[in-house]
Amino acid sequence: MAMTVSQRGLTNEINVVPMIDILLVLLVIFMMAVPMARKAIDVQLPDPNPPQTPATPNNDQIVLQVLPGDKYKINSEDVADADLFTRLKQIYDGRPDKIIFIKGDTAVVYQSVIHAMDLARGAGVKVIGVPPK
Repeated sequence: MAMTVSQRGLTNEINVVPMIDILLVLLVIFMMAVPMARKAIDVQLPDPNPPQTPATPNNDQIVLQVLPGDKYKINSEDVADADLFTRLKQIYDGRPDKIIFIKGDTAVVYQSVIHAMDLARGAGVKVIGVPPK
């Protein structure tokens, strides 16, 4: 605080220059820290107004179902947890389109679905789709 003497007596004035300096330094720090803290996952959302064309079933789609008790099904074929990676690798080695749809049961822990996604990604899958219920 600065004190000045005038004809009316002593007056107190707050020196705001150091506070402005601190504020500007904090502003610069936050401006540099915020862009580095952003993390995102690329998501492709479906068209909210799809065209009204009849859907034709595509038989070459691979659907992985995650069931309770570490059980999995690939297009209605039961697969054990230990054999899931090798089975996915066999399927996707010869395929040009590396797309899989993963359906999680409502009773399954989220970690099991993420584990299945990781195994699929390791087996060479490029696009993972999660169909609506």
